[in-house]
Amino acid sequence: MNQPLVNIQGAQITSSHGQVAHALGRGIVLGRHREGELLPAEADLMKQFGTSRTVLREAIKMLAAKGMVVSRSKVGTRVRERSAWNMFDTEVLRWYLEGGVDRRFLRDLAEIRLAVEPAAAALAAVRRSEQDLAAMDAAITTMRDANALNAGYADADLALHLALADACGNVFMRSIGAVIEAALRVSFQLSSPPDPVEHERSWKAHADIVEAIRRGDADAAARATERVIYHGLERHGVLAGEVAG
Repeated sequence: MNQPLVNIQGAQITSSHGQVAHALGRGIVLGRHREGELLPAEADLMKQFGTSRTVLREAIKMLAAKGMVVSRSKVGTRVRERSAWNMFDTEVLRWYLEGGVDRRFLRDLAEIRLAVEPAAAALAAVRRSEQDLAAMDAAITTMRDANALNAGYADADLALHLALADACGNVFMRSIGAVIEAALRVSFQLSSPPDPVEHERSWKAHADIVEAIRRGDADAAARATERVIYHGLERHGVLAGEVAG
């Protein structure tokens, strides 16, 4: 991966096989176990983790279900190519984030957001309820009043985007928003506006989305959402040309 921009800590894991899967999964994401290579032999992994064959095999099954490895009798367990990993799996995403967010991750996240969020905003303009608008207005108020570098700004930013996903009335779009919530949170923390001028520009750009939704203007809501995503990329230092919009 490229040089990480930020690191975060994951949730505590209590089960033995979960701990082994976490260690191996994180090692795969960090490149300690490279794509296409075999993991160490079963006996070596049992010794390394001080665990039983049953626990180890349960951990391998977890990783296989996430698309990260494939096991073959008399061959061993091979790390699969990154494109096979299920990045919508919350644990895979957490391991990725623990390894550090890089430009590639930010680009990929922006591309999936551009594919989904403008469409969600357009639907919200048609389907939103007064309760939806109240939730979005509350988030905008918090963003307006929060210090530009306060974590509360990022939390309100996330709350707005999740409220928008609720307002669109599409369960699949809402599920995508929930699955990548951790990624969005890190992204918004990284892109929180660094000065008063940028802070005002940012919250007003988000307010434009809400006002377009309030008016029922689907096209304007979609365009305003696209602008917000591109503004965030600018603050990350990722050029718009790097993203397939």
